[in-house]
Amino acid sequence: MKANVTYWLDETAARFPDKTAYADENKEITFKKLRVQARVIACELTERGLFKKPVAIFLEKGVDVLVSFMGAAYSCNFYSPIDVDMPGSRVNKILEVLEPAVVITTGDLREVFSAYDYKGEFLLLEEVLPEDAGTGETSASAGGAETEAGETDPADGGMSAREAALEAARRKGIDTDLLYVLFTSGSTGVPKGVTINHRAVIDYIDWVTETFAITEKDSFGNQAPFYFDNSILDIYSTLKTGATTYIIPKTLFAQPVPLLEYLKEKKINTIFWVPSALIVVAKLKAFKNVDLSDTLRRVLFCGEVMPNKQLNVWRRFLPDVQYANLYGPTEITDACTYYIVDREFSDEEPLPIGFPMPNTDILVLNEKNEPVTGEESGELCVRGTSLSMGYYKNPEKTREAFVQNPLNQAVPELIYRTGDVVKYNERGEIIYLSRKDFQIKHMGHRIELGEIETAVSSLSEISLNCCLYDEKRQKIVLFIEEELEKAYINEKIAHLVPEYMLPNKVVRVEKMPINANGKIDRVKLKEYIAK
Repeated sequence: MKANVTYWLDETAARFPDKTAYADENKEITFKKLRVQARVIACELTERGLFKKPVAIFLEKGVDVLVSFMGAAYSCNFYSPIDVDMPGSRVNKILEVLEPAVVITTGDLREVFSAYDYKGEFLLLEEVLPEDAGTGETSASAGGAETEAGETDPADGGMSAREAALEAARRKGIDTDLLYVLFTSGSTGVPKGVTINHRAVIDYIDWVTETFAITEKDSFGNQAPFYFDNSILDIYSTLKTGATTYIIPKTLFAQPVPLLEYLKEKKINTIFWVPSALIVVAKLKAFKNVDLSDTLRRVLFCGEVMPNKQLNVWRRFLPDVQYANLYGPTEITDACTYYIVDREFSDEEPLPIGFPMPNTDILVLNEKNEPVTGEESGELCVRGTSLSMGYYKNPEKTREAFVQNPLNQAVPELIYRTGDVVKYNERGEIIYLSRKDFQIKHMGHRIELGEIETAVSSLSEISLNCCLYDEKRQKIVLFIEEELEKAYINEKIAHLVPEYMLPNKVVRVEKMPINANGKIDRVKLKEYIAK
């Protein structure tokens, strides 16, 4: 049994020392070097007396971020990435909640960070990781302990004092210790820190690597920011199996043809992207310029609804690829249900989110906290190892979302209420309908805005769309990028949704706003309604 994800790195570095683990635009790192550098950072953290403390990572997205993550994990501290492009007000709110014991960054970025409300310690990478760290040469920063093997130096007569202290700390760690805290948007404007422990990630990655048969021969093309939980699949599947992850330059996601060329050049066979990224590729017909039939093997997606219309484009051009729809919020370690696409779907059909992952239980509860029956809809709730330990330093919000299982009155057992409304179809598959807070009351009818979006997505002219409700004027507002009349849209979807669900107003936006995680920015769209 593993109590810490870094034991994966120990094993993988021993099996594939010179194989590339992670690569970005500017550098790549082998598993051996990753292990050595991570342990140098870990020794520094342990020497500072840090154990089970929050470590903030403030670096440009790239290999160094992942080295720092592993450094925090080796020392039994937990990491929390802060994006360098994040608005200062949000950074300050995160710092107020997190109160990091140390910030890992560079000298240049430390100057940027000085503008924030932080007076604590820094760990500067260039000071602890000189150029030769991890190359097999002994580094002074490692206290003479880091050799090519990464463990001992004969001159020390065995393990150095720094290494011994590090291993003592790691042995004290258990699998319910925190691995990371990721901050999501809070409804009150205060970011919520989702806490995930080692056991939850180990459980999830065991499932991912077994289900999709991931091995050292595979390579991932990372799209998700490292402060977004979708990145967990890429990072830790690589760590466990010896696969390679390429960190795709962000600019390529606005250039579909160069993006696909990048996948082909790097021989990337597995991608796990948000649907918005897949939709852009399908919309601009990039497949006609780049043939990936001998490259891609798996296309996984999660984070928002994937319209079948755009998925069908991918499936027509790449019919032999395995497609899988993963579902789950950050609070349940990235995903809790999955559906491996195994049949044809028409453009207007919703794609199932499928079935619970092993070792995960899904409860679909109605307003009486009873299991739904037939095609009745209800809130998707989750129990199992994957659950977050709650929101960091926010017991009130934790108690609201993580509650006693109403179906178990015998012993304490928490479930997470996702706020997502779902139902079962005739095959027993779970169908996502909408967010509970996207459920509206209009003309006396209870409506899921997600159902309208699914219907509109089936139109050949539509790429991205979003439905919001104007409470003040009591109107269903549809946002699209194309110049189409409301009458035309309503005529085309009238056979898919009842009349009371047809949009009352259509707003054309030049370009659908996308947030940092690659999802449609509904907050930004609400500004149009307020005008």
